[in-house]
Amino acid sequence: MIYCVSDIHGYYGQFCRLLDKIKFGGGDRLFVVGDVIDKGPESVRLAKLLFSVPNVTCIAGNHEYDFMKYYRALMRGTEDYDYVLTKLRAYFPDGDLLDWDVADDIDNLPFYAETDDFICVHAGVPLAPDGKLFPLGDVTCEQFVYDRRFKEPNVLPKGGKCVFFGHTPVRYLTGRDEILRYLRPGADPRSTNVTDYVKVHLDTGVPQGGALGCIAVDDMRPIYVW
Repeated sequence: MIYCVSDIHGYYGQFCRLLDKIKFGGGDRLFVVGDVIDKGPESVRLAKLLFSVPNVTCIAGNHEYDFMKYYRALMRGTEDYDYVLTKLRAYFPDGDLLDWDVADDIDNLPFYAETDDFICVHAGVPLAPDGKLFPLGDVTCEQFVYDRRFKEPNVLPKGGKCVFFGHTPVRYLTGRDEILRYLRPGADPRSTNVTDYVKVHLDTGVPQGGALGCIAVDDMRPIYVW
């Protein structure tokens, strides 16, 4: 089974409950669509777990991108690497767990992931004038992590693969902590096929007290834990 989740934000315990609920194992695959870190109490512990599991793919969100910029500014400003690590550890509530491997893993995160059937980005993908997705290779990292337009219900790319994204809690659109699935025109509302969907909004508002939700891509079923 393939799963997608976003915006876990350091809520390690809630994420572990989600893994238990879906019975995540070696034959499964998980895509984490940005914002593993910040806001919650256990960002480093969560990152260390995710980076240690070979069938988990993480991409950068705006919070990882902000960390990257801070990390690189520190490295440019000094050759005292003990000082850099001390400053980076102060960035997180559980920063005592941070080591160079985790810092470098965050710094090296890609900004999107793509499979035969879907694309994962954190915030969005710009649309070309014809309404199709802009070529991913031409999208800036800032657009991938900060886009605020893609979440709007009327922004529906024409053609292309289904896009999984997060960044903005769905509650700000619907008042509910839920995963939003946007069907292609004419598709069966009961469809369990990812190719019948144009985009899926995954941010269920964990730092705001919401559920943590993921979607099982194989049957497009949302799954939640509180």
